[in-house]
Amino acid sequence: MGERHERLLLVSTNYAPEQAGIGPYATQLAEHWTRERHAEVHVLAGLPHYPAWRLDPAYRHVWRTVDERAGVLVHRRRHTVPPRQTALRRALYEATILGHGLLAPPRMGRPDAVLAQVPSLAGGLLAARLARRHRAPFLPIVQDLMGAAAAQSGIRGGGRAASAASAVERRVLRAATLVGIIHESFRPRVAALGVPGDRIRLVPNWSHVAGPATPRAAVRARLGWPQTQTVLLHSGNMGLKQGLEVLIGAAREAPEIRVVLMGEGSQRERLRALAAGLPNVEFLPPAPEADFPDVLAAADALVVTQRATVLDMSVPSKLTSYFTAGRPVIASVADAGGTAQEVRASDAGWLVPPEHPAALAAAARELAADPAAADAIGARGADYARTRLGRAAGLARVDALLDEALARPRRQPAPPAAHATEEQPR
Repeated sequence: MGERHERLLLVSTNYAPEQAGIGPYATQLAEHWTRERHAEVHVLAGLPHYPAWRLDPAYRHVWRTVDERAGVLVHRRRHTVPPRQTALRRALYEATILGHGLLAPPRMGRPDAVLAQVPSLAGGLLAARLARRHRAPFLPIVQDLMGAAAAQSGIRGGGRAASAASAVERRVLRAATLVGIIHESFRPRVAALGVPGDRIRLVPNWSHVAGPATPRAAVRARLGWPQTQTVLLHSGNMGLKQGLEVLIGAAREAPEIRVVLMGEGSQRERLRALAAGLPNVEFLPPAPEADFPDVLAAADALVVTQRATVLDMSVPSKLTSYFTAGRPVIASVADAGGTAQEVRASDAGWLVPPEHPAALAAAARELAADPAAADAIGARGADYARTRLGRAAGLARVDALLDEALARPRRQPAPPAAHATEEQPR
C-alpha cells in the first residue's frame, strides 16, 4: 500500500454489515478511499439495525467501540432503534445519534474533509460540527430529503415534524462546502433550502451488487417457485413510504401470480396479517449477500412501490440492483417522481399508478403473456446498469466532488492533533 496522504471522515449511521439502503454505498466508498486514495479513513456510524429496525444481536451489549473493516476504522455509537415508526420515535432515534456523537466524537487526528450521508439528520449535524471544529471542507450527500419524507411518507405525526426536519436540513446543507445529490429531482428542493445552485453536484448512486451467476431455473427450484408461475418480487425495506399494501391487493386481483416480499421492516408483520389466507403471497428473509443477485434474477419481474404522496424525497436504492439483475421492473409510483424518471430513462419496465392493485396486476399479466418481450425489457435494464450505473464511475464522481472541495480556498487549519486510539476494537 502506498503512503497515506489524506485523513477522511465519513459520517453515516448505516454501514456494513448492513446490506440494504445506504449502508453498502457508505461501505464501498470508505473502502475505495482506503484502497485507491491510500487515505486514513474513519467512519462514524451507528449500530447495525437496518432494514429490520432491530439491533444486530452481535452488538446487543455494545455502547461505544471501533471496528476495523477492510482497513477502515468504524467508530460505532449506540442509539435507540424504534421497531415502529412515528415522528416521536424517529425524533428520539435522531436525538440519541446526535447526543452520543457529540458526547464521544471519533478519536482521530484532524480530518482533511468530512463527508456525510444524509439521512440521518443527526449525522449531518454531527458532520457539519466536526468539519467546523477542524476547519475542514464539509460535503453532505443527500440520499433522502427528510423534511419532504416526513410530509410524504405517511408516518404518524409526520406533518408536524416536516417543518422541523426541513429547518435542520437547511442548517446542515447551507453549512456545506458542496452538496451532492443522488438524483436531479432533488435539485429544486435542495435549492429551496438555501443552497446556491453553483454548490450542488449530481453524484448518482451506483449498482453495488454483482450480476447473477446461477441459472434462473436452478434458483427457482431451490426457492420452490414453479417454472410456469409468474413471480413478482419486492426486495428491501417494508416501511410506510413503500405502500406495500398494493402488492397484497394485486395478489388478490391475480391469484395465478405469486407475490414475494423479501426483506424486513416496520410494516412486515402488518403486511403478513393483510395477506392471511392468500396462498400466492410469500414472505422471505433478506437473501444472503452472495445469493442476492441470483434471487433477484430468478423472479419474472421486480417491483418497486411508493405511496402516491411520495414525489421528490427519495429514489429507492434498490433500483440499481434491480437493473443489474436483468429482469423487468414494475414501478407502482407517482409519475412525476424521481423513481419514475429512472424507470423511463432505463426503458426497463412498466410504470403503473401508485396504490392501484388492479393496474399492478394488469402489468404482471402483460409481462406473463410475452416472456420474450419481458426478457428484452429486463436486458435493457442490465445495459443501463452497465453503461450508466457502474461502481467505478459512481465512485469517481464522489472522488471528483471531494477533490473539488479540497481544492477550494479555506482558512488555514489548526495543527493536526496526534492520532489517538483510546477506543478498543471489539
